[in-house]
Amino acid sequence: MDVTEDCATVKPVLARIGDKWVVLVVRLLGRKGPRRFNELRREIGAISQRMLTLTLRGLERDGLVTRTAYPTIPPKVEYALTPLGNSLMGPIQALGDWAFAHREEMDAARARFDRMNGKPHDDRAMPAAAPAHDRAATFTE
Repeated sequence: MDVTEDCATVKPVLARIGDKWVVLVVRLLGRKGPRRFNELRREIGAISQRMLTLTLRGLERDGLVTRTAYPTIPPKVEYALTPLGNSLMGPIQALGDWAFAHREEMDAARARFDRMNGKPHDDRAMPAAAPAHDRAATFTE
């Protein structure tokens, strides 16, 4: 296989695991165990019901998450990582650690680039870092 074929082969996988909502859902399920839909939604915060539904369905389709429905009233549904989903925890941890370690360098590079190209620096281009206590809960528990 050449590089183009390799890229085409892994493109759908990278599209799935590179999604910001996927990263958050996988981290929560990996760190805190099985969760109900509304628990996930509360813990993530700024995700719509539709987006969380689409994210969970995609993760289930790709074999990263299981959906277990319990025959109770009201119905109870839990989502959990599969062994394949758990295998993503290490790479996601490493990526998160790298992002936090190099954020200031990237901010500085972006500001230099904007100055050199006559553009005002836009801090919104990269959202502000979460407070340290939020980062710790998300990436280092």
